Amino acid sequence: MCGIVGYIGSQNALPLLMDGLRRLEYRGYDSAGLAILQNNTIEVRRAVGKLVNLEKAFNGTPLPGAVGIGHTRWATHGKPSEQNAHPHRSGPLVLVHNGIIENYAALKARLQREGYRFESETDTEVVAHLIAQHLQAGAGLEKAVRRATQEVRGSYALAVLCEWEPHTLIGVRSGCPLVVGMSEHGAMLASDVTALLAHTRNVVFLEDGELVVLAPGGLVVKDTDGKPVTRAPIRIAWDATEAEKGGYPHFMLKEIHEQPRAIMVTMGGGAA
Repeated sequence: MCGIVGYIGSQNALPLLMDGLRRLEYRGYDSAGLAILQNNTIEVRRAVGKLVNLEKAFNGTPLPGAVGIGHTRWATHGKPSEQNAHPHRSGPLVLVHNGIIENYAALKARLQREGYRFESETDTEVVAHLIAQHLQAGAGLEKAVRRATQEVRGSYALAVLCEWEPHTLIGVRSGCPLVVGMSEHGAMLASDVTALLAHTRNVVFLEDGELVVLAPGGLVVKDTDGKPVTRAPIRIAWDATEAEKGGYPHFMLKEIHEQPRAIMVTMGGGAA
């Protein structure tokens, strides 16, 4: 389980992404990273351990830019290390990933034969190279993401940026959660709605196979055939603190102490 967040709009992306990652850190403590697009160049920062280490990596140096993606990692393929931390890069693009690519070994062997060099031990880097390969073949970013995901088996939620299309952020999911929303200043995506609630309470939860194209002025959800999906946003009424630690030092303690209330709510004997 990992957490991903993305933003494209009119504001500085860095503080928005860092705030989103703080709310998603429960999904992974092994490493964290982000990528910001500035002047048509993607800058990546990564750090091992908790999110505070990523904050230290900036050393007070600003990283301006209104488009970016972030990730907090729970390691599956590859040990916790800066090399294995997300985002992963291939040529002009970077991506973050939550999930597991089951056929990554076969895909990696093929890509290595075709001359691609791998910098990490992760299954995620395979997807980055696949998308880059389709980009190099002439596909636009959306089509390249679709073609690459048709080659992989497993579960994924992806957020993808490309220097060649600086005004576009792509998200796609299969088996892993991904939620999107619009605020007054841009469009966002995340693994968990809690990362969006400080900016919008009207959200759309993507379904398996769906892809979303985010731009500064809006977003479009598309089905597996690339046709736009019309779906009314869901209004989130509850507060983000209800899904966070609630004063407990660990999420496990919070879950243990909330079991009686959860049972009552489930059986209809208490307020949600």
